[in-house]
Amino acid sequence: SVYPYAKLLALLFATIFLIGFGGLALYAVTDGSLTEALWLSWTFVADSGNHADSIGIGPRIVSVSISSGGMLIFAMMLGLVSDAISEKVDSLRKGKSEVIEKNHMLILGWSDKLGSLLKQLAIANKSVGGGVVVVLAERDKEEMEMEIAKLEFDFMGTSVICRSGSPLILADLKKVSVSKARAIIVLATDENADQSDARALRVVLSLTGVKEGLRGHVVVEMSDLDNEPLVKLVGGDLIETVVAHDVIGRLMIQCALQPGLAQIWEDILGFENDEFYIKRWPELDGMQFEDVLISFPDAIPCGVKVAADNGKIILNPDDSYVLKEGDGVLVIAEDDDTYSPGPLPEVRRVSFPKVPELPKYPERILFCGWRRDIHDMIMVLEAFLAPGSELWMFNEVTEKEREWKLIDGGLDISGLENIKLVHREGNAVIRRHLESLPLETFDSVSYHILYPCWRQILILADESLEDSVVHSDSRSLATLLLIRDIQASVILFFRLCKQTRLPKSSKRLPYRDTKSTSLRLAGFTHSSWIREMQQASDKSIIISEILDSRTRNLVSVSRISDYVLSNELVSMALAMVAEDKQINRVLEELFAEEGNEMCIKPAEFYLFDQEELCFYEIMTRGRQRQEIIIGYRLANSERAIINPSKKSEQRKWSLDDVFVVISSGS
Repeated sequence: SVYPYAKLLALLFATIFLIGFGGLALYAVTDGSLTEALWLSWTFVADSGNHADSIGIGPRIVSVSISSGGMLIFAMMLGLVSDAISEKVDSLRKGKSEVIEKNHMLILGWSDKLGSLLKQLAIANKSVGGGVVVVLAERDKEEMEMEIAKLEFDFMGTSVICRSGSPLILADLKKVSVSKARAIIVLATDENADQSDARALRVVLSLTGVKEGLRGHVVVEMSDLDNEPLVKLVGGDLIETVVAHDVIGRLMIQCALQPGLAQIWEDILGFENDEFYIKRWPELDGMQFEDVLISFPDAIPCGVKVAADNGKIILNPDDSYVLKEGDGVLVIAEDDDTYSPGPLPEVRRVSFPKVPELPKYPERILFCGWRRDIHDMIMVLEAFLAPGSELWMFNEVTEKEREWKLIDGGLDISGLENIKLVHREGNAVIRRHLESLPLETFDSVSYHILYPCWRQILILADESLEDSVVHSDSRSLATLLLIRDIQASVILFFRLCKQTRLPKSSKRLPYRDTKSTSLRLAGFTHSSWIREMQQASDKSIIISEILDSRTRNLVSVSRISDYVLSNELVSMALAMVAEDKQINRVLEELFAEEGNEMCIKPAEFYLFDQEELCFYEIMTRGRQRQEIIIGYRLANSERAIINPSKKSEQRKWSLDDVFVVISSGS
């Protein structure tokens, strides 16, 4: 039970004892020498059929006894060999064997983001024929492999290897060749934020304790922004952090304020379309950025990596910046091997009269639910919104407790200059509670004449259910359907008033009136109800936070929500930073409320109606506004085109078109 070779040694001693004892017995009953008797005893042990040639009762009895003992020893040997093979196979099946790989991607932990993360890594490795991804988690290997098999996704040559173990144990980390991995991703657990981040901190400590050192960088998914500095302090320059909750919160704000921006972010963060790459091109040394901007037929330069400033990345630099030796160029391209600089095209640099930015109007926004980092979202809104804006907060947290949580999070409520907080208490999945809200005033079309502002509704994944993805999504989906149904009822009410010429004494539909409810139900089939909800979605903006990508697909197909943000975007960001840690600096600036930002601008900023221009010429006009134009969306199209091909081709543009730009925000 203590020594691993005890069984083998016991079998060896038993064999020697049987040969020796049998040899002495044969020497006593035969006339041969002791050496001949020992050899004969060995033959009886090795082959039990040899005793058939024995002559005489004594030699036959002894030979039969030795042969019987030989058969027993042979049976024991077969058992030992069988056990050894079974143990080895069981070890392989349970993921206890060592991974003999190098230059692989290592994922530590298991969460609901793993499926979309594996998908993004597989797409990223498609151009090189696939790679190797190793997953180490405290789950059974067979269970992990079954879960991955359920994804039904073509990994395009990428191999996924699962191992069972704890990332807190150095022996388990060594088992997955942690020192040879080109990047390590530490996933957040399904525990609450503080417990998940505490575990991530211990994993980082374990990684820093690897004797062989780490070849690649470590990407840590954090749950709370307040815990990020501690992890960076422990890991140093080796660590890159992605705060999942913060990423989703900031994207929700940006996508609510600029409809259509969510699809653009999804295209850029994922590896399926165009994404960020940084590469050095010596032939561009000494060239100004205004010329670098039009030097790539298959990419769009967005910034430079300054070698003289410790590799600092400057987004949207001045046109007069001259590339020096060692500088790299940040671009948006389809893949890292699909672009290269070419000869400078002939581009007309014609100045365009500067159109002033559209004035900011006060806005009214509704938050349904309570997020852990809601104070950060309010700070972002304070930076973006115009004075006089209103933020309605509808959740089950009492007003007194809300104020305490906001102040504890670092928000100075009295210092808010642009936003007025309006508190409403209620359950977002109970219809009568939602009916107490003036949901019709969050209609961005019908009420634009009455109030000079856009209005958005953000359905947040509630903090009380963030540990359960299924329950959180169910609640968000129920809230979305109830709001759309109430808005559809408002549309029907005004339609009935118009048809029957009833006086509209109120802008609110009397929801609790049973007659109006029966009218609504009598006039609607299931398909028309869906159609009315989709019409309501055309008149107001609802951004839903859905954690499970499967639920997200269902909501997106029904078209009752403008956009759904899910953990899939976090997986995209994790995969992108894992492939190139430098990209994290770019994402941090674009997500922040200060500095450069990605926005959608109208065509009138860059051209006249039906003017014939190539994309390069529009890019040069964008530089007059200190902007980098990275794509466009035509008036008759639903999706934007990022990094368009044939940039030198002339075409006519409409003022109904819009352009996607990286702007300095000044």
